[in-house]
Amino acid sequence: MLRRLITLTCASWLIAAQAWAFDTRATTAFVIDQTTGTVLLSKNADTPLPPASMSKLMTLYMAFEAVRDGRLSLDERLPVSSHAMSYGGSTMFLDTTDRVTVEDLLRGIIVLSGNDACAVIAEALSPDGTEAGFARLMTQRAQQMGMTSSTFTNSNGWPQAGHRMSMRDLALLSARLIEDFPNFYPMFAEQEFQFDGRAPKNTQNRNPLLGLGIGADGLKTGHTQEAGYGLAGSAKQGDRRVIFVISGLDTAQARAEEAEAIVNWAFRQFVKRPVAGAGTRIAEADVWMGAAPRVELTLAEDLEVLMPALAPDTISAEVVYNGPVTAPVAQGQPLAELVIAREDLPEARIPLVAAQDVPSGGFMVRVLTAAKVLARRIQDRGTEGAEVAEGTS
Repeated sequence: MLRRLITLTCASWLIAAQAWAFDTRATTAFVIDQTTGTVLLSKNADTPLPPASMSKLMTLYMAFEAVRDGRLSLDERLPVSSHAMSYGGSTMFLDTTDRVTVEDLLRGIIVLSGNDACAVIAEALSPDGTEAGFARLMTQRAQQMGMTSSTFTNSNGWPQAGHRMSMRDLALLSARLIEDFPNFYPMFAEQEFQFDGRAPKNTQNRNPLLGLGIGADGLKTGHTQEAGYGLAGSAKQGDRRVIFVISGLDTAQARAEEAEAIVNWAFRQFVKRPVAGAGTRIAEADVWMGAAPRVELTLAEDLEVLMPALAPDTISAEVVYNGPVTAPVAQGQPLAELVIAREDLPEARIPLVAAQDVPSGGFMVRVLTAAKVLARRIQDRGTEGAEVAEGTS
């Protein structure tokens, strides 16, 4: 593994960590700048905890998949079982005489946090027709998506032993909802849904950030006595999007205040700045048995880095690669990484590619290379012999 230190003109990460840290009141939190993939805050983020209604995001993801794949249609009407009707808490006040469209059920989950609506969707998609069967499917799908700290026992986050998610998993799920279903995601910004006029006290979205003018457009609140008050949220300002998950707050007011503070902190204390354009030469790598002894390493894409807003110029970075690189080398072939160390933030790792083809060397190149290797071995053996002789004198 070879490392070459370099300096790039942009901005420095050599700033005291405390200048950018956010001391959240939440017992667990995870904040990521989705645009650059930079983790801004992680506090007990990998601990599996009761997610409350935030786990409804998994039910929604699987419902969106079913609609996309043609297993459900938005205008399809689903029956309400006595089990779904039995749920308390936040509901759409459904009963067994109802047949509700999938579209209304989705809005009932997103805007009204309907526990009953989740159960209706779950039973429709369950392999055995039960909510428990769907919960097992949720766990399996979560594992496939990389949510390794998530297990589900129901579809809506109702307090139940073994129903757990980590804040990192919730952030990953939030990002997938935004990226995979841009046609459905605008539903999360809807502030009101009046279903059939039967729940006049439950028509407003509980997300406290919607309508504040700070770019918030999702996703889901949660609250149980065990979990406290939580929020899986996202906000977009300009070309940046931030995803955050917090839990363990004591009150709804504390949740609202903490969520807004995190959004403001993430956008005001960090900025995305350009470093270099695609094709910029960053370094060179040694080539083994090639027609040329070295190959230029360049950026495959424009490089922008998230950094503290008030940082001065220059970035310290290093190029890392396994070398020498064996010929032949193809133009555009990934060969190395540009590793940028960042104070109080994870290091950024950017791929570097070959700027040109380097074919294998001809006969003379192989002969000269073999001669150099032989000469080096003879020299190394001579040095080892001299060291032994010196040690026995």
